[in-house]
Amino acid sequence: MPQKILIVEDNQDLAQLLELHLKDMFFEVHLAFDGETGYSLIQEHHFDLVILDLMLPGINGLEICQRIRAKQIYTPILILTSKSTELDRVLGLEMGADDYVTKPFSIRELMARVKAILRRVSELQSPQKKENQLKIHIDEMVIDPSKRKVTIGENKVELTAKEFDLLFFFAGHAGQVFTRSQLLDQVWGYGHDGYEHTVNSHINRLRSKIELNPAQPQYILTAWGVGYQFKEIES
Repeated sequence: MPQKILIVEDNQDLAQLLELHLKDMFFEVHLAFDGETGYSLIQEHHFDLVILDLMLPGINGLEICQRIRAKQIYTPILILTSKSTELDRVLGLEMGADDYVTKPFSIRELMARVKAILRRVSELQSPQKKENQLKIHIDEMVIDPSKRKVTIGENKVELTAKEFDLLFFFAGHAGQVFTRSQLLDQVWGYGHDGYEHTVNSHINRLRSKIELNPAQPQYILTAWGVGYQFKEIES
């Protein structure tokens, strides 16, 4: 069966253009032109991906993200936003969006992002992948990939989907140094120039959640002039 994608975008010309290209890639595409309709569809139907504009009539995209994640609906979300709304992009990621594309964007880039998100979800859901993923213990931190859960001591750490992916990748390659481009390629599934700040913002938020003192991190370390690395795990 074809994978199902919902586009929630009030610009009908753009939504229909995206629909045309996604159907050419053999996806089943559904459209919503306002927030209320989009939110209802997400609750009522299963989608493999939601492409969500932030500026919508009715319920805006940020509120949709917040509401569906609060209901523990973990459908991947790719948000569309303008370059002038950096704060909204950050808030969208914090509320559970998996990735974003800034307007204006090339159709080719957006299609690459769609394929990257769906490929990573498919890999994470494969029985062999789940079977091979064991809990990782670092000091008082426990990373459980089967439940996508992180705890430090008795406290559960609330992470977005992409923050979890980033932490799990880091912890699985402890001690190795990665450039921002390499992290984009490994965790997001693409390596476009100009999106390295996506890595920076995720790492900053991740540090704020797992580090005792984010200004002096003990887990996610900066490799000056190169990128980042996770602390060595003592065997």
